[in-house]
Amino acid sequence: MIKVGVADTTFSRVDMGRLATVELQSLHPEIRVVRYTVPGVKDLPVACKKLIEEQGCEYVMALGMPGPKPIDKTCAHEASMGLIQVQLMTNRHIIEVFVHMDEVGSGDERALEKLATDRTRDHAMMVYRMIFRPQEMSKLAGQGVREGFEDEGPVRSGGGHGKSKKGKDEGAGPGRYHS
Repeated sequence: MIKVGVADTTFSRVDMGRLATVELQSLHPEIRVVRYTVPGVKDLPVACKKLIEEQGCEYVMALGMPGPKPIDKTCAHEASMGLIQVQLMTNRHIIEVFVHMDEVGSGDERALEKLATDRTRDHAMMVYRMIFRPQEMSKLAGQGVREGFEDEGPVRSGGGHGKSKKGKDEGAGPGRYHS
């Protein structure tokens, strides 16, 4: 049994913690999810540390949805720095899954929900790969893989960067289930 922590926030406008839990549990029967919900992104570092040290989680996903204002960007940066510090203190991976509310068009709630859903699921697939299929991570190196949006694809000689095609082995991305 592998314990994976899922730390999420009440500030998020999408239940990313539930999405991560469902996705992780669907990927492998050996994954046991431990969830810890906190108010906002700056509370995530201690939540992740507690999941690792008190609950014995081997990997943690830190999910949050920072707002669009400058102070929100600052808080997200501070939270990221705290998450990095916790990783170094515990020697455990914390996969940061932040969806900034201004990543999609203003007021486009469907697009925001889709981005949060896709990014959460894609990162859950990355966690699964890190645990059970680390060789796949090496195959994805340099492929311009993105979570939540279309993959960028690898740089092509001769100019430009071709977009990768979803579902193909080349740059297929984390949420695309292939072997």
